[in-house]
Amino acid sequence: MKDWNAIKAWRVTTRRQLLEARAGLPAAIRRELGRRISRHLVETVAPLAEDCIGFYWPIRGEIDLRPALRQWCTGAVRAALPVVVAKDAAMIFRPWQPGAAMTTGVWNIPIPATEEKITPTVLLIPLVGFDGEGYRLGYGGGFYDRTLAAVSPAPLTIGIGLAASRLPSVHPQPHDVPLAAILTEEGWVRPLPENEARRRPVN
Repeated sequence: MKDWNAIKAWRVTTRRQLLEARAGLPAAIRRELGRRISRHLVETVAPLAEDCIGFYWPIRGEIDLRPALRQWCTGAVRAALPVVVAKDAAMIFRPWQPGAAMTTGVWNIPIPATEEKITPTVLLIPLVGFDGEGYRLGYGGGFYDRTLAAVSPAPLTIGIGLAASRLPSVHPQPHDVPLAAILTEEGWVRPLPENEARRRPVN
């Protein structure tokens, strides 16, 4: 598929189908999938003390990674949540920890109440769909694309999604940049790059 208009139409339809399928999962199954992915993360990713893990507050049936973040944040590792500041702008990140004071942001998504900003070194990104080459299908707003283009130095990007949302291809465009790694409840679809050996599996 090379025609951009056809690709956009395909993405709209595919996004809707994947979101409907995810929303149709019983809450108990979503919680179990979240526990499995969190367990994979904790067992195979060892953040450094200076790391800041950017993640997301789960909405619309997204995988809940807070169990993993609660384990990581018991030491020097910090966590952060994204905050939408404008429709066409990159997101900023505010520090989060278990029990942190929260308020509501755009679309009533919970965000940290602090005004402090922080830059993630590792970024966990929710996936509506993805392919084996590391390209993602998101909600279509472009927030993560703009954010990744703006964050410096570039964080390690790890996509988080359901195995059932894997696609043969998302038909990426020349400007699209693949994620470094992708994790589902079945394990790593796209493993961590070799230069991230410092985040090696825990034996």
